[in-house]
Amino acid sequence: MGAQLSDDDRALIEAARRIIALRFREGWHHIGCALRTRSGKIFSAVHLEATVGRIAVCAEAVAIGMAAAAGDTDIESIVAVNRYGEVVPPCGMCRELISDYAPTAMVIVPGEFGEEAVPVAALGVRRLVLD
Repeated sequence: MGAQLSDDDRALIEAARRIIALRFREGWHHIGCALRTRSGKIFSAVHLEATVGRIAVCAEAVAIGMAAAAGDTDIESIVAVNRYGEVVPPCGMCRELISDYAPTAMVIVPGEFGEEAVPVAALGVRRLVLD
């Protein structure tokens, strides 16, 4: 069981809901994400879908890229929501990406009794350690 959500976590969910409500586009943007860095900055993004081939870029990756472009990747918390504003867990690739950039990040996911914050490591990410 994860941690109860703080007011900052609830605000992060609302930021993700705002971005997908604002930018939802059928066939293009179905997932919204918001992340908060330890500096307090919030980065919000939508996923990118392409009509040619199988190309898609997850909203979490876009948000992390925005944070990286700003030089602020010390992620404290991250959340993704679907087009209806429901919290959804990150896919396996996003779990790896979050873990690589911020191994101590908390991820807000659906829980048994509502949304909860869990360490990214609790989501089953396996990090490869290179010597």
